[in-house]
Amino acid sequence: GLTSAQLVALSTDQAAALTSTQLANLTTAQVPALQAADVASLSTVAVAGAGNAFVSALSSAQVAALITTQIAALTSAQIAALPTANMVALGTAGVVALTTAQAAALSGVQLAALTTAQVAAFETADLAKLTSTAVKGLTTAQLVALTTGQAAALTSAQLAALSTAQIVALETADLAKLSTSAVAGLTTAQIPVLTTAQIAALG
Repeated sequence: GLTSAQLVALSTDQAAALTSTQLANLTTAQVPALQAADVASLSTVAVAGAGNAFVSALSSAQVAALITTQIAALTSAQIAALPTANMVALGTAGVVALTTAQAAALSGVQLAALTTAQVAAFETADLAKLTSTAVKGLTTAQLVALTTGQAAALTSAQLAALSTAQIVALETADLAKLSTSAVAGLTTAQIPVLTTAQIAALG
């Protein structure tokens, strides 16, 4: 196989020719040797077929180098394998590039690692696919960052999964946009902690 030195020496054209099998065969020590420009040159087919270990071994600089078509090509399992330390490296464009299936694969710790700008960049269809377990990972700052459009996409299961601290963090403008079915998801533990302004916003 290729040595780390040979990987560093690869041209972008050579990197673009690498197959999924070649990438999958790289050790976790070899993966970081790929230059960021080379990572950006990898074909979507090669990236998608490279496996989970390849993705989990990428450095934050390499993740930041991924272009949106490469991100969208990743399998749900590969998305789930992304280390929390590299979530910020996806950038806002990377979050926008996520498919609904990929969004559904995100964990709570991965969500918590995102910046507020990244959370605000979620497409509504993707946001609605976040699991009820994953939304428990959202920080209060991230919940504040939600747009009214995103709030309108929240499901009853997602809302019911939020802690009382998370519920209190929801802005009145967002609460006003919740669907009636989502509001029906509020639990008996959540309702008592709502402020008078939040209750008024619910109409």
